[in-house]
Amino acid sequence: MQNVLSLSLALTARVSAMAVPASSFAGAPTSDLYPPASTSVNSQLFPPESVVGFAGPTPTGIEPAAINTAPVYPFNNEDSSSFPLVAPHAHGSGVDSAFNMKRSWGNLSPWYSVPSADYGLPDANPLIPDGCSITQLHLLYRHGARYPTSDAAPAQFAAKIAKATKKGFETKGDLSFLSTWTYKLGAELLTPFGRSQEFLLGLEHRQLYGGLLNNFTEQGAIPVFRTESQDRMVKTAVNFAAGFFGVPEYMDEVSIEILVEAPHVNSSGSPYYVCPNAGVKDKGFIGTAVSKAYAALAFNATQARLNSQISGMKFDAKDVISMLELCSYETVALGYSAFCGLFSEEDFLNYEYYYDLRFYYENGPGSPVAAAQGKGYLQEFVARFTQEYPTPSSALNETFDNSSTYFPLNQSIYADATHEVVVLDTLTAFNLSALFKGPPLSLTQNERRNSFSTSKVIPFATHFTAQVLECPTYQPTKQIRFIVNDAVLPINESYAGCEANPHGLCSFDNVVEVLKKRIDEIDFDHDCYGNYTTKAGVDYNGRAPRD
Repeated sequence: MQNVLSLSLALTARVSAMAVPASSFAGAPTSDLYPPASTSVNSQLFPPESVVGFAGPTPTGIEPAAINTAPVYPFNNEDSSSFPLVAPHAHGSGVDSAFNMKRSWGNLSPWYSVPSADYGLPDANPLIPDGCSITQLHLLYRHGARYPTSDAAPAQFAAKIAKATKKGFETKGDLSFLSTWTYKLGAELLTPFGRSQEFLLGLEHRQLYGGLLNNFTEQGAIPVFRTESQDRMVKTAVNFAAGFFGVPEYMDEVSIEILVEAPHVNSSGSPYYVCPNAGVKDKGFIGTAVSKAYAALAFNATQARLNSQISGMKFDAKDVISMLELCSYETVALGYSAFCGLFSEEDFLNYEYYYDLRFYYENGPGSPVAAAQGKGYLQEFVARFTQEYPTPSSALNETFDNSSTYFPLNQSIYADATHEVVVLDTLTAFNLSALFKGPPLSLTQNERRNSFSTSKVIPFATHFTAQVLECPTYQPTKQIRFIVNDAVLPINESYAGCEANPHGLCSFDNVVEVLKKRIDEIDFDHDCYGNYTTKAGVDYNGRAPRD
């Protein structure tokens, strides 16, 4: 393995001296107050974003103005997970259609609560089971809605339209708007809606898990939350912290550690930078080719329909995907997109499957490098479970994962922000097979299998939670379970020694032993640097084959 020492810096502020006295709360014990009045941190250890650098591109798009551009007002109805975005309707569907388009946008979908029944636990939910109490929360979450990455398909489509405009082209019917359309999106940054997603995610977790802060008060410490150095990642963590602790309280009540995200720098939050095989076509990059091949056949009828409404240029399958992505990106950035109405419900189901194929074979079980890339977070979770620093054998932050300052082992709440690919890599490394139940995803449209759903597992603001519980009625009493976007996952089929449980519970010690074995099974050096070939249509369990 390439031995590159990781870099890490962090952002924090001094704890406020104006703590509310215990007498302000009748009968409240001092230990219940947060933050501890005597706590302070060395701000030199946690420099701000401006000092850390490595922010990545930060072009800004125009301000959203849906009050002028949207055809209807975005009332906060039962689909509150997307407020204040306008609810778009598919081509050929009436306003009364029950089809929720935004849940077919793959990794560009806004997160929503997934029923535990979808994974075989109809009686489970994130609330702590009767007779149990929570002792620890481990949270891994994705940034909120963002603009497209630099030079992504939507920007390339816009350049194609601009070029055609100079030569002259005409539109009619559904495409009439395109003759005056201009590209209004920035790149990389969180959108206003994305910021709100993370603020509300922090607020939700404070509402659910705020009682765990008492442990920090007893220790006389404040938590360390982590993120990456890209601008959207820093803003993700800050907005989450603002929702969790309040504004401006978060500046005094949490240290936000910023892991440098850059080529050749080790970090569990960006392992692809030290895993060369991740970018090789016949190894970790097969999902891109598979999804492109699927799109080339799945949208033929739609492509022909749209081409009949334009002259002076022609659309290909890549343009269809670009316009579908513009539907997603413009909606989460500007509040509304005219592109959404170009496509039918079937188009959006194919769009979702396009992403399912891409991520299943690039960061899921069909990838030979997924488990290796997720191994860093797996090691860090287990280190926090066992209070033992991890032994470097992955992309984890070797320098700072052995520091109680930057990698504390005694927190009751952990919260790490990262990218969707890393969340999925981590879920694959954890071998949470309930998320991928069934045969490998079919590569053909007439055998479309949705045994894995990108929009359920890695949408904008997705979150993976491990709850450590004390349950006196169980033997042993210390239990653990895993939750993705509010869906409790069964683990008995992939975790030896775990019995079927209606709440997804299993012995904490048993799960830790299973995960330790999984760590030993994942060969980071071979998977990320080895010479092998793979193909689509195979479930590799996220690990590279050995000839």
